[in-house]
This record gives sequence, structure tokens and C-alpha cells, in this order.
Amino acid sequence: MKRIYRVALSLAITALAGCDRNDLLRIATPDAITPENLNSADGAEGLRVGAIQRLKLMTALDESSWFYGGMLVDEWKSADTFIQRDETDQRTVREDNSLVTTAYRDIHRARIQAYQAAQGLNTYKPAAKGEIGEMWFVKGYAELQSALDFCNGQPFADLSSGSPDLGTPLSGADAFKLALSSFDTALAIVGSATDTVNLRVKYSAQVGRGRALLGAGQQAQAGAAVAGIPKTFSFNLTWPTTQGKEDNLIWGLASSARRYTVQDSADRQGGRIPNAMPFVSAKDPRVPTVQNPKFGFDGSTPFDGQLVFPNFNSPVPLANYVDAQLIVAESQLAANDAGWLATLNALRAGPTNMGAITITGMSPLTDPGSAGARIDLLFRERAFWTFGRGQRLGDLRREIRVYSKTAAQVFPGEGGINPRKNSNYGPDVNLPVPQAERNNFKFGGCTDRNA
Repeated sequence: MKRIYRVALSLAITALAGCDRNDLLRIATPDAITPENLNSADGAEGLRVGAIQRLKLMTALDESSWFYGGMLVDEWKSADTFIQRDETDQRTVREDNSLVTTAYRDIHRARIQAYQAAQGLNTYKPAAKGEIGEMWFVKGYAELQSALDFCNGQPFADLSSGSPDLGTPLSGADAFKLALSSFDTALAIVGSATDTVNLRVKYSAQVGRGRALLGAGQQAQAGAAVAGIPKTFSFNLTWPTTQGKEDNLIWGLASSARRYTVQDSADRQGGRIPNAMPFVSAKDPRVPTVQNPKFGFDGSTPFDGQLVFPNFNSPVPLANYVDAQLIVAESQLAANDAGWLATLNALRAGPTNMGAITITGMSPLTDPGSAGARIDLLFRERAFWTFGRGQRLGDLRREIRVYSKTAAQVFPGEGGINPRKNSNYGPDVNLPVPQAERNNFKFGGCTDRNA
């Protein structure tokens, strides 16, 4: 027996002597994509999948500016104990708000990774026009969301050399132009192709382009941008069928965890919120709610749970036919085209799909008669159709910037008291670029906090 052990030990020592010690210390990581592995078709595809994940994070998979923009206005009310959420609900957002910092980073990480993926796909999978165009759409969508939600003077990474570099601050108008350029590139790449992927990218980029043009005050061009989008179109963010892997976080935070509650103009903690929408009390089928359980996460704030996204895997429309028709209606109204009301009423008559909800048989709207009241009605309709999808803050800023309204006329809480905190609402009409961005020596803070 001893002889067998000696032979085995001798063989082991011989084997070790023939090994490179670097091989012994090297750790195999088959699930990690290293930089050198990106220079291939598979690597480019990995970047594309990662960019889609980043897109989800900057919208409905992380606590994004969809949430914080909605809380700054009237979609959400804090039912939480975190000061970062409470100060946003109060419209007094600090530059060092850690959750807003994450939201800003999510947007710009999505933008950069989408660009890198587009470059990789163009090199290693040049025939994949739909996927390349999709990355330019993601890039444009990130630029659009940042322009809608954050202050003037945002720094966007300079990608002109092919790799990210420090960028100079851009005005809101220039940020919309940046988004338009990306959407235009997406449309040019997919061209007239008619397969499923290319058409999804085409219609999504058209909607993105229309929204960016509205932001820039070009209503006529916006209406033309969304021509031809069919009623069946919806680009939905989707989720796994198993809970806990990758859940819809709108459901996660505003239903499951109850850290957000739906805001209503008639606040249940007392008082009326100036300029806020009656998202709860209107009992509108586009924003269904439930008052169960009684309180939110903090144990004291009355809870109105959203049912727009009723399950952990409810789809979230990123761009759809409804968005296109709302753009058409605004374009028609700006041109004094009486068809604007018929466009809105067609959506209400339905059937009109909105992710997990299908709307049908709503009573038709009537013309309120004056230019100002028509604009108010249009934006009220937009508020209910786009609830929770990152558009409300940009809409209210546009009412100020394009339609010459004041914050006192449109911003929720303006001049009033926050019932939950029993203190005055602050003046914020956008989110600040976070303090961490001041590490960029080209950025010295927001140019201004105007709409």
C-alpha cells in the first residue's frame, strides 16, 4: 500500500513541475465578457443585450427618473421614510440626492452602451440593420429622457472620437437636437425594411422623434414625424414569468413595497394640491387604483395603489400608437385643426391597448371653446394616457416653455402646502444634475433650473 502512495505522490509532483504557476492562479470566468472578447459578433451581441438591460434600468427596472420625475409632479406621492424621496415629493431636490444620482447615471450609461453596441454590431454584424437601428433608438431615448427631466446645462459624454470622453454642458434645446440626430440615424439604418424588428425600431424612432420635436416647440413637424404608425404598434418592456428575477419595478415600488402611492388633487391627508390631476378621485379607467392595504410603507400615509401595471411582469409601453396619436392631436391643435378633438376621442372610444390595460367605450370629450382651455384638456388627456411612463414632467415643462404658461399655472403644489409634511412646496420644475457630475471639470452645475 505504501508503494502505491509513493507512486501517486511522485506522479503528482511530476505533474506540478510541468505546470505554469500562472495557470494555477488564473481563475476561469466563463460568464464574464472581457474587453478582448467584445471584438467579435458574439461580443457585439453581448453589448446589445447589455444596452437593452440599461434601457430597462433607466425606465422601469430601477428607481429611475420615471419615478422621480413623476414624484416631482403629481403622478406619485411618497409613502416612505427615505429623505431622498420625500424631498423630491416636496420639490426641493438636492444635488447630492443619491437616488437621483443613480437615475441620472442609468440614463447616461444606457446612452454610452447603446453607442458602443451600435459600433460593435456595425463592425461584426453589419447585416443586422434592425439591431443596429435599435441601439441608435436606445441612445436617442436616453438623450430624450435626460432632456425632459433634468436641468439646463447637462453634460453628455462626447462620443465623436468613437469612445466616451468628457462632454460640455448642453442646453435643453441642444439636448433635444442630440436625441433627434440619434432617432434620425435609427430611421436611416432600418430604411424601408418590413420585418418585425426593423418595423418596431422604425415606429419607436418615429415616436421618439415626434416627442423630441414637441420638446423643441416644433409641433407641425412632430405630427408629420409619426405618420403611418399603425394602431397595433407597441414597443413594450417585458419581464420574466418567474417573480424575483427581473420584476417591473413600478409594480415593485408602487404596489408591492408601497413606497409610492398615487397622488390625487384631493389629498387624503388634508387639503387640495394646486394644479394636480385627480388621478384617484376621477376613477378614470386609464389609471385604476386600489385603497388596500390602508397605509403605505411608512405606516401613516394613506395608500392608493396603482393598477396600471397590476403584476410583477406587467408589460410597460415604451413607445406606442397612443403616444403617436397624442403627438398628432397636439400638432393639430397647434395648427387650429378641429380634428384634434376627434383624434383624442378615437383613443377614448377604443379599443386602445396600453400594456396590461385595454380602454374602450369612454365618453367623448367636448370642445371647451377657448384656446387655453383646449390646451388644458389636451394635457389632461396626456396625463392619464401616459401615467407612470416618464412623460409628465416633460409635459409640464413644455407647457411653460412652449405655451408660455407659468409654474403657478401648471406645476402641482405651486404656492400650496404639502399635506404630508405640512410645509410649503419648493420651486423645482426639473431635476438637478447630481453633484457627482462636478468631477467633470467641464461642468460647474446647472446653467439654470428653468423649465
